Amino acid sequence: MNTPLLSVEHLVKRYGDATVVNDLSFHIEPGECLGVIGPNGAGKTTTLRMCLGLSQPDGGEIRYFDGLQMPQDALAIKARLGVVAQMDTLDPDFTAEENLLVFGRYFGLPDAVIRERIPQLLEFGALSHKAKAKPGELSGGMKRRLSLSRALINHPQLLMLDEPTTGLDPQARHLMWERLQVLLQEGKSILLTTHFMDEAERLCSRLLVLDQGRKIAEGKPRDLIAEHLEPEVVEVFGQGAVTLAQEASLKALAGRIEVSGETVFFYTQDSRALMHALEAWPTLRTLHRPSNLEDLFLKLTGRQIREEG
Repeated sequence: MNTPLLSVEHLVKRYGDATVVNDLSFHIEPGECLGVIGPNGAGKTTTLRMCLGLSQPDGGEIRYFDGLQMPQDALAIKARLGVVAQMDTLDPDFTAEENLLVFGRYFGLPDAVIRERIPQLLEFGALSHKAKAKPGELSGGMKRRLSLSRALINHPQLLMLDEPTTGLDPQARHLMWERLQVLLQEGKSILLTTHFMDEAERLCSRLLVLDQGRKIAEGKPRDLIAEHLEPEVVEVFGQGAVTLAQEASLKALAGRIEVSGETVFFYTQDSRALMHALEAWPTLRTLHRPSNLEDLFLKLTGRQIREEG
């Protein structure tokens, strides 16, 4: 069995009387992408900050690679990590290639080595034509790809990405996903926090679901869906749709019913009888689909909106 690149055991973090990370354990194997998902305030970013040595745990252990421990061995660990933070940390006064050069120097790499890597990293980020541009001249998607390219300057064994596509338009998100898939195919390992369930399902080989600082589920995306959900979903929406949640004839055909806003969600093992019954309400609209990660997320963490902070 492979030695985990990152092993977290019984991690705890408190702020005053609030426990924001509560007895959390997980690991990352070589070559896998572990996605960390959860509502606002679940402890995702706090966990990542402790794994990066930016916040001191109140309990537990964080071990990397061949036994290095965070925060005691922080410098040795960070030399083998690549990090893309939630917020833009590019230097606005440097061009794209200068951002890569200066960042490479932080790792003690010789200029000759860095300059040899820069064209490859710019090409990887689809930024070769923007080598002389400063961050202020780049789109949001270009900045994120430059941040990702910069995180690769030291040939890291493990990438830590905190919501890397937040704020990007669909085209930019898809291009970022394509670049991350290339890295996974090359054997890189990734720890990814995200609010996008399609992103998690597309990229992650395994998921960690957090809520209120605790791990509430862990496993492969398809396995978690099969474990926690009925395989089919029928969404019904339109004027008066919410009253169907109390319709006895429909309740008998669904394993579970949820209401969110003006939409009723019927979760079922076999939707054929339900779809036939819904023909009695021809003015309502229906959407029949397989269960997905968003359904899993909402079942495990609830449909109510969580405010940050």
